[in-house]
Amino acid sequence: MVSFNGQDLFSSRCVWVNGPVIVGAGPSGLAVGACLKEQGIPFVILEKSDCIASLWQKKTYNRLKLHLPKQFCQLPKFPFPQHYPEYPTKKQFIDYLESYARKFDINPMFNECVQFAKYDQICKLWRVKTISPNGLEVEYICQWLVVATGENAEKVVPNIEGLKEFGGEVIHACDYKSGEKFSGKKVLVVGCGNSGMEVSLDLSNHNAHPSLVCRSSVHVLPREIFGKSIFELAMFMMKWLPLWLVDKILLILTWFILGNIEKYGLKRPKIGPLELKNTQGKTPVLDIGALEKIRSRKINVVPGIKKFSCGTVELVNGEKLEIDSVVLATGYCSNVPFWLKESEFFSKNGFPKAPFPNSWKGKSGLYAVGFTRRGLSGASADAIQIAQDITKAYNEDIMQKKQKISTL
Repeated sequence: MVSFNGQDLFSSRCVWVNGPVIVGAGPSGLAVGACLKEQGIPFVILEKSDCIASLWQKKTYNRLKLHLPKQFCQLPKFPFPQHYPEYPTKKQFIDYLESYARKFDINPMFNECVQFAKYDQICKLWRVKTISPNGLEVEYICQWLVVATGENAEKVVPNIEGLKEFGGEVIHACDYKSGEKFSGKKVLVVGCGNSGMEVSLDLSNHNAHPSLVCRSSVHVLPREIFGKSIFELAMFMMKWLPLWLVDKILLILTWFILGNIEKYGLKRPKIGPLELKNTQGKTPVLDIGALEKIRSRKINVVPGIKKFSCGTVELVNGEKLEIDSVVLATGYCSNVPFWLKESEFFSKNGFPKAPFPNSWKGKSGLYAVGFTRRGLSGASADAIQIAQDITKAYNEDIMQKKQKISTL
C-alpha cells in the first residue's frame, strides 16, 4: 500500500492498494481477508466503525445467540473452539471473530466511512473515497473492489402515521439491549421475525407486557426436531429430495410439534419456508420460547397498525391499545446504493442482480460477499471463491508485468 498526494489526477490524498479494497469488516469482509492472506495477496479493509463486526458488537441485544448450530456459522479455515456450545452466545461469537482477525493478522482501517466508490474507465481502476471523523479524506485506488457491507448495513424505520405524535419511547431493535428497563410497561413490538419474537420473549421474561404486531404471514418452526437442528435436518434431506418435498416434510413435523399456530394470530405463508427464503429472502422464525409465551397470553399477538396517537396505537381491526413504548423490529437493508456508483451488477435494493450461486462476481474486478441470503455459510462460500478469483487475476497481472519488463 503506497500513499501519495496528487493534484494532477485526484483532488484528495490517494493511496494505491496493490491488491483489493474490501469495504466492511464484518464476518464477510474478514472471511475474504483471511482467504487472501492464505494466498499471500495484499489487501485493505475499510470499516466505518471503530471495531470489527460492529453490527454484532453494537447493534444486537444481550441475549442473542446464533440461531444455527456453530458448524454452519464458522468462517473459512478456522472452526469454533470445541468447548463452545452448539449455539454460541453473542459474546462467544464476537470473541471468535476477534480471534479470527488475530490468527490471520487482519488489521482493518477503522473509522473510514466510504463516501463513494466508482470505476474509472480511463484508468481501468477503482476509486474509493473515504472520510474519517476528523474530516480527513482519503481516496484508495485499486484494481479489485470487494463489497462486504452485507444485507444488514442500515436499519429500516417504517413511516407509520402518527408515530411522531406518540409521545412515548420509540427505539429500533438495533438499540434494544435488554427488557430490564421495560419492566411493568406495555410495549408494542413491531415486526414478527426472529428479532421481534426474541425481543418479545425477552420483554416478557423481564415482566413487561409485550404486544407483537404480526402484519403479514410468517413461518414459525421449532429450532430443533428429534434433538437435531431443523436447519441441519433440512440440509440433510435436500441431498436426496427436492426442495418442495423438504418444505412439506418440515411443515408436517412442525405441525406435530407446535400444533396449529394460526389460532394465535400467526398465519403461515402459502409458500414453504425454504422456497420463501430462496425466492424472497424471508427467514423463517426459529422458536426458542416465544410461542409458549404466546399460548399463555404473556405475549399478545395483534394485527397490523393503522396509526399512532398520544400513548395509543390503533390497529387495522379497529382495536385501540394503550402502550408505553415501541420497539421497531423492522429489519435492516443494504446500504450499497448510497455509496457504490454502479448499476449493472447491483440492483436498486442493494443486492446483486444475479441469483445465487452467481451473485459473487461482477465486471471490472467488482465482487460481492455476504449477499446470498444464506447466512454465514453463504458468506464463507463467497469468500473462498472471491479469494481464488482475485489470486488468479493478481498472479496473472504479475506475470504480464514481468513479461513487459523482460522485453525492454
